[in-house]
Amino acid sequence: MADYYELLGVSRDADDATIKKAYRKLAMKYHPDRNDGSKDAEARFKEISEAYEILKDPQRRARYDRFGKEGVKSGPGGAGPFQGFDIQDAIEIFMRDFGGGGGGGGFEEMFGGGRRRSGGRRRRRKGESLRVRLPLTLNEVVHGTTRTIRVALLESCDRCSGSGSADGTAPQPCSRCGGTGEERVAQNSVFGQFVSLSTCRGCRGEGSVISDPCSSCSGEGRVRDRVDVEVEVPAGVTSENYITLRGKGNVGPRNGPRGDIMVLLEVEEDPRFTREGDHLIVDVPVTFSQAALGAKVEVPTIDGSRTIDLPQGIQSGQALRIRDEGVPSLDGRGRGDLIARIRVWTPDRLSREQEELFRQLRELEDDAPERPPEDGSGSRRGFWSRVKEAFTS
Repeated sequence: MADYYELLGVSRDADDATIKKAYRKLAMKYHPDRNDGSKDAEARFKEISEAYEILKDPQRRARYDRFGKEGVKSGPGGAGPFQGFDIQDAIEIFMRDFGGGGGGGGFEEMFGGGRRRSGGRRRRRKGESLRVRLPLTLNEVVHGTTRTIRVALLESCDRCSGSGSADGTAPQPCSRCGGTGEERVAQNSVFGQFVSLSTCRGCRGEGSVISDPCSSCSGEGRVRDRVDVEVEVPAGVTSENYITLRGKGNVGPRNGPRGDIMVLLEVEEDPRFTREGDHLIVDVPVTFSQAALGAKVEVPTIDGSRTIDLPQGIQSGQALRIRDEGVPSLDGRGRGDLIARIRVWTPDRLSREQEELFRQLRELEDDAPERPPEDGSGSRRGFWSRVKEAFTS
């Protein structure tokens, strides 16, 4: 599939209004109800709807600009926002943002009235989507994980098999709409009479009504239950990411399609490390003698520790880079580094022998420079400019 911006015919710096206008124009052109069921038009309609849904959302658009389609389409855990994206999803996006859905004179008027949405099929109400929060440790972020979460969902009623009707009975055709799920609304104007279709108020678009409701679900066809749901979390996620589980949410009334589950990721802080993108920063305390003479020191990593060579004369605040010991990139393009930031430790208590030695050292040592080196100390750019590559793994 082409680039999302190319699909909508807009530039990469287009504002929200331009994107919305471009999508509406194309959606009107390729909507299935205007193309007599053309498969090519339907495919095009799905593509532009997907592009619009990504680019209208600032966070998704930013991820798309940075990582391309893999950053938003495959998504964390292989269940991105458009896993299983179908024509019904595309129509719902168009209806959501450009009218319709029971008001009369909205979506239907765009098509001249009198056409039946989705070929006149009865409308099955989709189940509600829900959000859940999933806390993750930094270790799980680095290695990826599969977690099972328990959520409260509306599941199909076993007693009535989701129909909503009591045993031995069945839903009856709606007398208001004759079972079509739609009402015709006639409106007079100076240009003549316009007839449009709207969702039936008697059956809410289902085409049938429950005359004898099931005692277990009160005619809804669904009951609340607690369900275990498996979530695959890939390596490299952040607290800004989420995972959409398509078709895993609440079942719709009377066997309607399921909604979604949006899993909001919350990465817990690790007291050992500071995360900067895909890099991890760890403070490593060393003594005066280790900094002055050089030494081998242990540096904590996600999976244990590494021994690095501390160069002679290293200054407090300087850093050493340990390659490929950071966080994997979410797009699968390599792994960040571990940055060991050196902190020279000053003892606050000295033994008599240590104090005497330090007094002797003070007589022999050079004076400290009047000002620190002009390397941008304290700024983020200055810190990264002081990062040295200790070694490669």
